[in-house]
Amino acid sequence: MNKFSTILLLTGALALSACNNPDRYGAGGAGAAGAGGAGGITAGGLGDPNDPNSLAYFQQTIGDRVHFLIDQSTLTAEAQSILAQQAVWLNRHPNNTAIIEGHADEQGTREYNIALGDRRANAVKAYLISQGVSAARLQTVSYGKERPLAVCSDEACYSQNRRAVTVVGAGAGV
Repeated sequence: MNKFSTILLLTGALALSACNNPDRYGAGGAGAAGAGGAGGITAGGLGDPNDPNSLAYFQQTIGDRVHFLIDQSTLTAEAQSILAQQAVWLNRHPNNTAIIEGHADEQGTREYNIALGDRRANAVKAYLISQGVSAARLQTVSYGKERPLAVCSDEACYSQNRRAVTVVGAGAGV
């Protein structure tokens, strides 16, 4: 093995080992500063998916994302069902805010997909507002096709990438 390969291998090993420190932010993880945070969310990560006040419950039990049909920003019945549950959770946790991310599949131009992601995020926002969530607590952002969940050139991947994700944060300054 030549010197360059050895250095490259050691650099990679060091980089990976730096990522393997679960207590790098001190006891309790990155969110430790806000123990007992707003909306009843506990510090130290996402919490327990069985605790209705935790972010893990919101993400895993309720569902933090809805999917769309090709070139559509209209909410499906399934999406409306998930969003109705999100609205109930958000209304029970009035100190939490949310950013709604709009996404698209890789088909189409960057500009088209940014606009489509924006329409999707705004459709979710409008639905949540119609369910009583304050507009002041919701922001939208479109990533278009820039942040795919799945990367391949077939419908199995495309369908996963046509989505809007509700990212919940604590407090008024998401």
